[in-house]
Amino acid sequence: MKTRFVLINTSHAGNVGAAARALKTMGFDDLVLVAPRWPNVLRKEETIQRASGALDVLENCRIVATLDEALEGMSHLCATAMTPRDFGPPTRTPREHFALLMNGSLNAQGVGQGGAPEESGVAFLFGCERFGMSNEDVYRCNVALSIPTNPTFGSLNLASAVQVIAYDWRQALGGYNVTEATATVERADAAQVAGMLQHWEEALADIGFLDPQAPKKLMPRLNQLFNRSQLTLEEIHILRGVAKAMIKAADAKR
Repeated sequence: MKTRFVLINTSHAGNVGAAARALKTMGFDDLVLVAPRWPNVLRKEETIQRASGALDVLENCRIVATLDEALEGMSHLCATAMTPRDFGPPTRTPREHFALLMNGSLNAQGVGQGGAPEESGVAFLFGCERFGMSNEDVYRCNVALSIPTNPTFGSLNLASAVQVIAYDWRQALGGYNVTEATATVERADAAQVAGMLQHWEEALADIGFLDPQAPKKLMPRLNQLFNRSQLTLEEIHILRGVAKAMIKAADAKR
């Protein structure tokens, strides 16, 4: 789905870079600035530093003079406003609105401007850091997204708000899979565990810990212990190495 993030009258260069980074982490790259404070904001050192590697987003970023230019080709407009407007669009949480948008409920409620979002695109609008979005800009939108925050302190940094909206929108579109920290390991099968236990039984007998004539329930208990552990092949090799070292130490003392 075509997605665009629009920053209006941004005054802090660092927020532009941080917003670019927020978009890239969620797989978006269409960023438009409307009349930012600094005409050269995309080349400022603070912008580049805060982008932290999202330089491709900055390179694709456009700077325009008016909001109309920024919204060209977009039909579903989402304002971001902490305070509801009396005569503005409905105020919803991002997740609530995205659910309605994705299941097609908005047309039935008369909220859309015509045309499916998949065909025309969705734009998220963010106002300047000090004053937020103007009433005029909010009024032209289909919805005012309000991020649920602490009722006594709802002030979000601009780039943080961009990150939250980008994350929720990515989740609505399907999200990304979590990458496992470690590669998938191969579990040892029953025969490999049995072979290791036989090796340990020999080693424990050699060091005098196990009496072969009266083993009692030591080996069955070790068997249950290792079964609960769901040993990997690498762990089997380690345990066999320990058994081998025990046998070698016992032989050296004979």
